Amino acid sequence: MLLQLTDVSDEPLHQQISRQVRAKILAGELVEGDSLPSIRGLARNSRVSVITVQRAYEDLDREGLIQARRGKGFFVRSLSQSNRTHLAGQRFRDAVEPLVEEGRAEGLDDPQMSQIFHQIVDADGGKER
Repeated sequence: MLLQLTDVSDEPLHQQISRQVRAKILAGELVEGDSLPSIRGLARNSRVSVITVQRAYEDLDREGLIQARRGKGFFVRSLSQSNRTHLAGQRFRDAVEPLVEEGRAEGLDDPQMSQIFHQIVDADGGKER
């Protein structure tokens, strides 16, 4: 599994790992039953500590996205498309809420923020990533 990790980010490495694996699951790149790299294998390939990968996998397990099978490793749990969409929407909402509060604190009203949001979305042209 190819992950883009950087130690110059404010985001801790274990969160970078869990964020990127979560994105692959929610986008359907990883599906039910897919095995994840072993903790040691991912740590070695990503050049991070075993504890870093373990923390990331524990986060994903707590979120219900992956499960450990004793002696076999970690696997993607079953998620319906509606569950994936709901989780992705909730994570998006959680990320946007602080920005909305910041915009309000800096004097923007809701219609102004909505206009900015739509400009950003429209500028992307609905491109698939």
